[in-house]
Amino acid sequence: MKKIVQVTEVDGEGLEMLLGKKVELFCLNYIYAGTLTGVNKTCILIEDAYIVYETGAFGDAKYRDAQKLPKPRYVQIGAIESFSETTKI
Repeated sequence: MKKIVQVTEVDGEGLEMLLGKKVELFCLNYIYAGTLTGVNKTCILIEDAYIVYETGAFGDAKYRDAQKLPKPRYVQIGAIESFSETTKI
């Protein structure tokens, strides 16, 4: 058996690295996109938020159906399956 025995904590990785950037969040039930403006241990805050109902082809420049939400959106970190920076919004 091989084991990793050295653990190094790196500040500014993951969601913190994307603060102030446009992000795409694949969550348990929905896809959200917007500007990541806050991160804590339980949730994140996205402003200029969209809910994405249909992405279209992943290579497309824009989402096929993304609807703007009327207010900033809090998303529970436990519901996020994957996330990345995006240029689609």
